[in-house]
Amino acid sequence: MRISRRSFMTKSIIGSVLGVFANSIHANDATPPETEGPFYPVTPQKDTNFDLTKVKGKQGVAKGQIVQIRGKVLNTKGEPVENAIVDIWQANAAGKYRHPFDSNPAALDENFQGWAIVQSGKDGGFDFKTVIPGEYPASRSWIRPPHIHFKTAKRGYVELVTQMYFPNQQLNKTDLLLQRKSQHDQELMIAKKISTKSEIYEFNIVLVEA
Repeated sequence: MRISRRSFMTKSIIGSVLGVFANSIHANDATPPETEGPFYPVTPQKDTNFDLTKVKGKQGVAKGQIVQIRGKVLNTKGEPVENAIVDIWQANAAGKYRHPFDSNPAALDENFQGWAIVQSGKDGGFDFKTVIPGEYPASRSWIRPPHIHFKTAKRGYVELVTQMYFPNQQLNKTDLLLQRKSQHDQELMIAKKISTKSEIYEFNIVLVEA
């Protein structure tokens, strides 16, 4: 059967468009890296599970607004990365890190874990329970917005250190670290609220192959 030149060209154009569309679905931009900061945990603790709102052996619950963070570890092709180690640390609701060098006068919360290590599942998924961290002064003229630190590692991939921000935070607009990123990179670093009934946020981590 002979195919007219017009028909051939039309099918070629449609095929090219569909190919670009398919690539846009499966391709992912790598999560932008960010500084580790000075407060990576150095004090040993037994409790590093996925629930940061409770500390093993204590009866209380952490102060602050409790939230659930969910996401997936993916590669740049959009494929899940299983068994990646996701290391998480943050300030408590008052903006205080459980770290000996944090000079912030805010009080520690003895019921807040502050640090967790979780592992991605078969679908790349991970989740943890925490509180929205408080803002805190990084200098006399710089107040850091609420953010959570992530360090993600998996053999065969470049280790990624980054920070996750919360949407609709006024201090995001003046943060010296976030604002030095492009608008596109900022969007990749700000979590998305995915539930109107409860405080659930989504934050995906895209790793680059080594």
